[in-house]
Amino acid sequence: MLLFPTLTAGKNLPEVKKPTRFYPPEINGFSAGFRAIEQFDANKDRKISGAELDKCPGLKAAIENVDADGDGGITAKEITDRVHAWQKSRLGRMSMSCRVVHNGKPLEGAEVKFVPEKFLGETLKTATGKTDQNGMAMICLPDTLPPGVAPGLYRVEITKAGEKIPAKYNTKTIFGQEIALDAKGLQEGIVFDLKY
Repeated sequence: MLLFPTLTAGKNLPEVKKPTRFYPPEINGFSAGFRAIEQFDANKDRKISGAELDKCPGLKAAIENVDADGDGGITAKEITDRVHAWQKSRLGRMSMSCRVVHNGKPLEGAEVKFVPEKFLGETLKTATGKTDQNGMAMICLPDTLPPGVAPGLYRVEITKAGEKIPAKYNTKTIFGQEIALDAKGLQEGIVFDLKY
């Protein structure tokens, strides 16, 4: 015969703290799609394509995942569907690192900013990191634990104190990155190569 101790609720039991859960950012997918078209669709064909994508590096970097029909243009519905996919993943934050090189050599002491694309709204915050001697930077939201970045589309801006890095790598950046479980480059490792 097996005997089991009787536990009385609330007596002599250690308090168990539940871990804090980070939920996906509250982005209105429908508004995001509409705002993106409004912001970047210069020729008014109701899609973002060609040179229009160059103005939105976060979206351009994620085209393989966002452009569901593969026609090379991104519609408001495709953006809405991608935002909903982030939310369905239930992922609130991802650990994120990248490598910055200058003409193939590690760039130490560079500040890397992941700036959310404006059409996603105000929920997403800028995440930052600083490169070490190997050019590696851990990217995370300031003053929050655990470290990481929320799912979304980001412009990547790279600067370094005392060094004049061209605007195409910061204020007029050509670099973008999607943060998502299936985002391009995350498994292989993201490298930003500055050529100047």
